[in-house]
Amino acid sequence: MNKGLFLDRDGTLIEDVHYLRDPKDIKTIDGVGHAVLQFVKAGFLIFLHTNQSGIARGYYDWSDVHACNRKMLEMLGLPEDIFKEVCVAPEDHFSPGGYRKPSPRFQNEMINKYDLEVCESWMVGDKWIDVETGVRAGIKTCLVRSGKTIDKKMELLASNQGIPIFCHLLEFMNIQFDFKE
Repeated sequence: MNKGLFLDRDGTLIEDVHYLRDPKDIKTIDGVGHAVLQFVKAGFLIFLHTNQSGIARGYYDWSDVHACNRKMLEMLGLPEDIFKEVCVAPEDHFSPGGYRKPSPRFQNEMINKYDLEVCESWMVGDKWIDVETGVRAGIKTCLVRSGKTIDKKMELLASNQGIPIFCHLLEFMNIQFDFKE
């Protein structure tokens, strides 16, 4: 069986920009590219799951999302094929039934398609919907502080549910896993 790492994009892999449309607005988070490569070396299959309701709202289109994703990979020093699969959920929160987080639809499909071991797989993101997604899929989950603000209420909620909180993806990698360089 395989282990999977499901990553949110905005606030987890790159700085969160409200309705990111233009690749020139991308700012990286230190250490993220290195961390992703270490997870690959450790045998994780890497998946991207990002909500992009700006598509449904008409703020930008698919070509903008793809251009931002390509630029993100380039800036992080990651190969274009680093993600086993990418799920861009274009729905807004008024459109149920799609792939929009906190739906675990994408995770469940990837668990089945790639024979992922749920107890060895993770969902990492900066918002509670990322946590909900992982929990609903039955995989481990954690929050990172590199995006949306995690207030005291969310800290307490995470603590009560045993959800770890890290500063960023690199800290998650360094603390949660003992990767050898």
